Amino acid sequence: MDTGIRFFWLLAGLTSVGIGAAGVVVPLLPTTPFLLIAAFAFARSSTRLNRWLREHRSFGPLIDNWHRDGSIDRKAKRIAIIVLLMTPVITWLFGVPLWIIASQIVVLGAVAVFILTRPLPSEGHR
Repeated sequence: MDTGIRFFWLLAGLTSVGIGAAGVVVPLLPTTPFLLIAAFAFARSSTRLNRWLREHRSFGPLIDNWHRDGSIDRKAKRIAIIVLLMTPVITWLFGVPLWIIASQIVVLGAVAVFILTRPLPSEGHR
């Protein structure tokens, strides 16, 4: 593979891991999608980083569950829903106009439906 393309995928993977890690603590910044992008990018650029991400204590199981059967474990769902519920409250506390909060609730509601309708990991993979 061309060195420039590998560098692009490496940079995309590193950026995605950084954003995904920030998403652990920043409301409305999702973690799992960015980790999936990172896994995709590292698979095309760095065997070492791909292995590191897949074996990571916190991130690895999220990626494995999604790749195996499109599932999200119960703990990740619970955390996501709590963050989704807290986000409009935090936004309101910052004095954001109500029309923005209403828009936020619609989008977050759709995200919640998506998360809640994903299957749980199969019995041996929880």
